[in-house]
Amino acid sequence: GAIRTAVADLMPDHTAIEEDVPAPELPVTLDMSGKVADYLRTTELEPAERAALDHGVTVRRGQGYTLRITAVPTVHCQLLACCQPLDCGQGVPAVPAQRKTRREYENRVTGLGAPA
Repeated sequence: GAIRTAVADLMPDHTAIEEDVPAPELPVTLDMSGKVADYLRTTELEPAERAALDHGVTVRRGQGYTLRITAVPTVHCQLLACCQPLDCGQGVPAVPAQRKTRREYENRVTGLGAPA
């Protein structure tokens, strides 16, 4: 601590790096089922979530498609929270395929170490 203070006194124009500042989140690319993406397109989203969804890359797979989304883990968590009704059937008809694809996306998001 004393050395840091002495160096700071010698270099007044130099700002010290705070040690408690969290590192910025880096974008992560995750695949989202087209069924989940279609549902999210019909819901009200925050601007960051909408931008991530709009900038996703469509990958054709068999009968459906996958949307490859690059965003910070926080945005992935917010998107996951927005598609929660697909799992519970609250106001949305319970469709097993939608529940499954939502849970697959949840597994990918929680695999980042981010809270779901």
